[in-house]
Amino acid sequence: MMTVTQQFLTIAAVALATILTRFLPFLVFRSDRPTPKYIQYLGKHLPLSVFALLIVYCLRNVEFTGGTFGVPELIGIAVTVALHLWKRQMILSIAGGTLIYMVMVQAVFV
Repeated sequence: MMTVTQQFLTIAAVALATILTRFLPFLVFRSDRPTPKYIQYLGKHLPLSVFALLIVYCLRNVEFTGGTFGVPELIGIAVTVALHLWKRQMILSIAGGTLIYMVMVQAVFV
């Protein structure tokens, strides 16, 4: 169990880290200077890389040769892609695909 002092220091450290991560980019990359090319590159390619890693991570234990043959997962991915191509809203795409996947594994492929 943490003491009151430890709790206070933990909360202060988390608050400071949050503040730094929010304000540091505005201090480092001021609006009066152009954004460096490598930051623009990361901003363009990093989200796609993260999603590719998430897909690999989520599908790593799927059994495509037995059980449900990965059908709920593939349907969830297809719904996510379709929603994203239709609406271009990341939160809607992720939520819709997740919802369909959960319905599939809880109600359809029991």
